[in-house]
Amino acid sequence: MIAFDVLILGSGLAGQSLALRLADKLKVALVTKRTLEDSASAWAQGGIAAVLDPVDSTESHIQDTHVAGAGLCDAEATRFVVENGPRAIDWLIEHGVPFTPDSQSSIGYHLTREGGHAHRRVIHVADATGAAVQATLTEQVRQHPNISIFEQHIAVDLITGDKLGRPGEGCLGAYVLDIAKDQVLTFAARHTALCTGGAGKVYLYTTNPDTATGDGIAMAWRAGCRVRNMEFIQFHPTCLYHPQAKSFLISEAVRGEGGLLRRPDGSRFMPEHDPREELAPRDVVARAIDFEMKKHGLDCVFLDISHKPAAFLEEHFPNILARCQELGIDITRQPIPVVPAAHYSCGGIVVDLHARTDVAGLYAIGESSGTGLHGANRLASNSLLECLVYSESAAADILAHPRPLPSGLPSWDESRVTDSDEAVVISHNWDELRRFMWDYVGIVRTTKRLQRARNRLKLLKREIDEFYSNFRVSNDLIELRNLVETADLIVRCALHRKESRGLHYSRDYPEPQTRARDTVLRPTR
Repeated sequence: MIAFDVLILGSGLAGQSLALRLADKLKVALVTKRTLEDSASAWAQGGIAAVLDPVDSTESHIQDTHVAGAGLCDAEATRFVVENGPRAIDWLIEHGVPFTPDSQSSIGYHLTREGGHAHRRVIHVADATGAAVQATLTEQVRQHPNISIFEQHIAVDLITGDKLGRPGEGCLGAYVLDIAKDQVLTFAARHTALCTGGAGKVYLYTTNPDTATGDGIAMAWRAGCRVRNMEFIQFHPTCLYHPQAKSFLISEAVRGEGGLLRRPDGSRFMPEHDPREELAPRDVVARAIDFEMKKHGLDCVFLDISHKPAAFLEEHFPNILARCQELGIDITRQPIPVVPAAHYSCGGIVVDLHARTDVAGLYAIGESSGTGLHGANRLASNSLLECLVYSESAAADILAHPRPLPSGLPSWDESRVTDSDEAVVISHNWDELRRFMWDYVGIVRTTKRLQRARNRLKLLKREIDEFYSNFRVSNDLIELRNLVETADLIVRCALHRKESRGLHYSRDYPEPQTRARDTVLRPTR
C-alpha cells in the first residue's frame, strides 16, 4: 500500500494547479495515464476568459456565460468563477506563464475576443495557450519535492468505505495499474481528486487526446456520486479536415479575428443561420456546418482568414499556420477545410463550490466535474478558468479539513482471473461504440436513435463486464469499461431531456421548455 495526503488522478491544468497549491504543506501523488504533458489542457489553443480590461465588467462576463448556457448555468457557480477569474490569471502570471504582451493595452497583455463574448477578455499565449501554461506548470511540478509523479499509471477504480463494508469512511484512495510493470497498486489517501478530463473518445471524431475516456466520471458513478447534464456534448465547429491531421482543432479565435465560413463554391452561409454570423456560440455554428454538409453532401466546409495580412496570421496563429503548411495548406492564401468534432463535456460529476462530490474525501475538478458553470453550452475559454478557480477552492477545503490516513486497505485481487487471449473483443467493441455514438448521439438527435444507442450499450456493457470479471485488467480494458459507462450516462441524460436546449438538439422536441432544469442521475446503491 502506497500512502499520500492527497491522490490526484489526472495531470492537466486542474491536476497540476491543485498539486502546486497543496504541495508546500502536504505530500501529493500525481497519477497520469501517459506523461505530464499529455492532456486536453495542453491542446487548448484559444486562451482563458477573465475580466481584466477596465472597459469590461463581471456582470458582462456572467451575462455572456448565461446566454451561451441557454438558461441552464448555475447562477452561484457562474458568479463564483467569474469573480475569481482575475486572481486565477494573476496566479498563472506569478508562476511565469508568458502571456502574449501588448504595449497598447491598458493591462500590458493582448486580449482577444471569441464567439459569445461581448468584450475582448481572452488572455492567451499566441494560439497555444494550453501548451504554454502546461509547460510552465509541469516544470515546477517536476521540481517540487513533495509531489510524487506516477506516469504511465491508470486508475482502475476508487476505493470507498461503502465497497469495503466500512460505511461513512468515504473515499480511501484508488487501485492504480502500473502499465509498464502490469501490476495493480493500492494507493491510500486522505483526500482524492478526480482531474481526469472529459470523454471525447466516446465519439468517432474528436479534438481530444486519446486519454479522454471518461475515467473520472465512470469511477465516481460507480463510487456512488451523482452526475448531471451529460447530454450536453460540445462539438467544436472547426476541426481540421485532413487524413493526416488527427484531432487538430482550428481555434475559436480564428473566427474571433475575422475568419469566415464558406461552402466549397466560396459562398458564406453563417448569415443565413444566425445574426451573429461567425461569432455565434459554438453549438449554433456546429449545427450550421452539420446542416450545410448534410444538405449539400459535403465532406467538409472551409474557414477562410486569408484576407488578413500574412504578418498578422504569423503573429496570432503561428501554430495553426505551421501545422497547415506541413499538410500543404497555406492559410495566408487559401481557406482551411474543417468539420465539427466532439470537443467538450459540459456536464459531469455533481460538485459544490469547493469541488466536493457526494462521497466524503473525493473531489472533482475540470472537465470531469459538473459545476453548473457551463449550463447547456460552454462559453469559449471558460474551461481553463474553471480548472484554476476550483483547484484553488478545493485546495483551501482540503487544507481546512484534514482526514485520517486510511489503513487496512486490501490489495487488488487477481486470484480468480486469467490473461485474455481475445484482445480483439476490446478493439471491436471500442470501434463499434464510437461509431454508433457518432451516428446516433451526435449533433442532431432523435428519440429513436437514442433508444438504438441505449440498446447497443446494454449489450456492450454486459460483454465488457463479463470480460472484466474473467480476465486481468489492461489499459485498453479499463478505458473501454469507462467509455461505455460514460456513453450510457450521456444517452440516459439525453433521453430524459424532452426539449432542445443548447448543445442538445432533438428533432422530436425542437423547442425548449419554458423552465430550464438540470438532468441529474443518481446511482442505485
